[in-house]
Amino acid sequence: MNNYTPMIQQYLQVKSEYADAFLFFRLGDFYELFFEDAIRASQILEITLTSRAGGSVERIPMCGVPHHAAQNYIETLIQKGYRVAICEQTEDPKQAIGVVKREVVRLITPGTIIEGKNMDGKTNHFIASAEEIDENCYAYAYLDLSTGEGTSVILTGTEKNLIQELQALSIRELVVPEQLFVLLSDLAEAHSILLSIEETKLELNTNKLFVEQNPIDVHGVCHRLVTYLHRTQKRSLDHIQPFKFQEREELLTIDFHSKRNLELVQSIRGGDQKGSLYWLLDETMTAMGGRKLKQWLHQPLANRTKIEERLEIVTEMLEAYFIRADIRETLKEVYDLERLIGRISFGTASGRDLSQLRQSLIQIPLIKEKLKESAKPALIKAANNLDECLELLNMLKEAISDHPPLSVKEGDIIRDGFHARLDELRYAKKNGKDWISALELKERERTGIKGLKIGYNRIFGYYIEITKSNIHLADLTRYERKQTLANAERYITDELKEKESLILTAEEESLVLEYSLFVDVREQVKQYIPQVQKLAAKVSELDVFSSFAEVTDHYRLTKPTFHDGLDLTIVNGRHPVVEKMMNKQHYVPNDCVLSSEENMLLITGPNMSGKSTFMRQVAITVIMGQMGCYVPAEKALLPVTDQIFTRIGAADDLAAGQSTFMVEMLESTYAITHATERSLLLFDEIGRGTSTYDGMALAQAMMEYIHTEIRANTLFSTHYHELTQLEKHLDKLRNVHVAAIEQNGKVVFLHKVKSGPADKSYGIHVAELAQLPEPIIVRAREILQELETVKEHESKGKQSTVNEQLTFFQESKKQPEEIKKEPITDGVLSSIREIDITGTTPMKALQFLYELQQKIGK
Repeated sequence: MNNYTPMIQQYLQVKSEYADAFLFFRLGDFYELFFEDAIRASQILEITLTSRAGGSVERIPMCGVPHHAAQNYIETLIQKGYRVAICEQTEDPKQAIGVVKREVVRLITPGTIIEGKNMDGKTNHFIASAEEIDENCYAYAYLDLSTGEGTSVILTGTEKNLIQELQALSIRELVVPEQLFVLLSDLAEAHSILLSIEETKLELNTNKLFVEQNPIDVHGVCHRLVTYLHRTQKRSLDHIQPFKFQEREELLTIDFHSKRNLELVQSIRGGDQKGSLYWLLDETMTAMGGRKLKQWLHQPLANRTKIEERLEIVTEMLEAYFIRADIRETLKEVYDLERLIGRISFGTASGRDLSQLRQSLIQIPLIKEKLKESAKPALIKAANNLDECLELLNMLKEAISDHPPLSVKEGDIIRDGFHARLDELRYAKKNGKDWISALELKERERTGIKGLKIGYNRIFGYYIEITKSNIHLADLTRYERKQTLANAERYITDELKEKESLILTAEEESLVLEYSLFVDVREQVKQYIPQVQKLAAKVSELDVFSSFAEVTDHYRLTKPTFHDGLDLTIVNGRHPVVEKMMNKQHYVPNDCVLSSEENMLLITGPNMSGKSTFMRQVAITVIMGQMGCYVPAEKALLPVTDQIFTRIGAADDLAAGQSTFMVEMLESTYAITHATERSLLLFDEIGRGTSTYDGMALAQAMMEYIHTEIRANTLFSTHYHELTQLEKHLDKLRNVHVAAIEQNGKVVFLHKVKSGPADKSYGIHVAELAQLPEPIIVRAREILQELETVKEHESKGKQSTVNEQLTFFQESKKQPEEIKKEPITDGVLSSIREIDITGTTPMKALQFLYELQQKIGK
């Protein structure tokens, strides 16, 4: 290292402290990268790789980006999952002795980026931290650095469940202790989550970090996260709000798979918002409202009183149509208060940001007035909860000009009359420039040179410029030559020198003073951060309620009725997203009735008939209702559901090395082991990833267990028509089917749910609709006819057991001695001896039996 130049030695010293980050090293107007950083960055960012001498024999690889354009390059690296350390000059180069002092002023990571083109205004950008409390129990906390919102959670489950919960929140970075880093490395990498290690915990004011009743188990993880943010951001974090503990019993829990299957915030096929429930519901006018809507979608309520309070506000919004329209128009003028406050706390807010804060606060009295005009109790209460922040508003009105520039060091931010000395300097500057204009006019008249002009540049200051063709007209005894150009001469006079000094001094001093005043105002705003954050929360809620009212008007939604029982009745329910995607086509509505007498529906019917859509629309109706929104039905009587689990659709999890069937079983296991009688379970085509008999056996066993042990409201769709016989054995199960008819050899889907089982599958008809080649369709019909003929003959035989109802639909009547004994292998016996029966879940037991069957050749 001693062979390198002092500057390169300084770079290497800083780089050693940030070995896992790209180091943007400030040299003049550029950020430079050296050595391996330069080679990798030139490839990723597609910029030219050069080299420079650095004191060693070989030249050092180097690339760089202009500091004013660095943000785009930084965002590209962050988007790809890298860290970027920003190293700035921390002393004036003119005053430096030797190498200019430099230090890292901020470490930017996927979880700590707070602005840029990739930051969606209506989406929270969370960073999380996690700790293991004990086996299969984790505490985690997540926070949006741009807004300061934080939440803490206790999760019972495996490390995979933890990662899935973080996935549902779109978390890109997770801060953990080293022990957990080792445990989660592979899982996190497979799901594109960057792991960062933080071992220390700052001694922070716990009153600042936690709201009341936060359990002690989450304190450590919150401390760890805030410590990491302090260490990497190296600036004020006054806007971080106390972490709210997530009371699970107060919220409707929807696991990661269910959120994905139900397409709450993004569609499965496109991966974007179009086609999601959020896409349908988002009529918000502010970025804050959009984020609040997503939060409510992720975490609907499970408290009847709070749900009904929300519904009441939506009802009053609906009734006050013209007032709602005025409020929504006013909300257009409200900027993103939460992120404005975040930039103020960070010390990066511009004059324009303060102007937008002022403009937003001006709208609050107008919104309050309109709410009170409605004379409706819930809206008046909402108005009284809006803090006008008058002291802050008055300060911003007095201090900040009407149209401040984006730059904070070019002046024109502070309003005239705010500071006496600044007004004096501005007057001197303006008066001096007026004097310059008058002098230019006077010199033209004196010399008769119309092209004479007085100009200014940073190097030579003010000057009188005369073209060489006109020099003979000037009285050169009055002019002192200052600069010679190719076609002109520049001069100065004694009185111009005198005014130049006055003007330049006033301009320089006014810029320095104005920047100082602006920083002081920005610091004063920080004391109002909690006040503005509370206001932002209320405004965002109001925005969501107005959005719900708009959606209700547009899509013919109905106010649901909640009760304390378990019965669920939906009359003429619809899937609102599918209905919107169909545009002007008619959507066929359906009823769904689940009662204490019959709370399990077994749904049969052909593919594409609408079984999955029917199941999803029931879940979406529950979610919308518990968010506090009206629902897509003619009538809805709903219980307060605590959890929703869906097992709809399947795909291999290649990253985890799991097949479609294994994914199906794992998701089913999670649902069954966590559900309660207040849950809603949706199972679609369980068992199709294995053999027919295995699949039917698993499906029946699961249905029996849910029916008898969990007793939750359940929708279970299947292609195994044999399972419809369960209606005779399970008293709370009812068969329904999605109707289809055959016309002229073609299947017509009616999309109507009717009582009773389906009479046939229409699988070949669906294949025909998919335009499978004609020879395949013809051959398939021949094979089907042959199979049906064999089946008919077998059913007449006395020994036939295949097409009578399968034996697993009835209790075995054989006595133990009648059962044929088969040889059991040693491997099977040892497996039976080793299994812990008391610690085995029903699903694991089924899987174990399946494996035993494979071992003995079944």
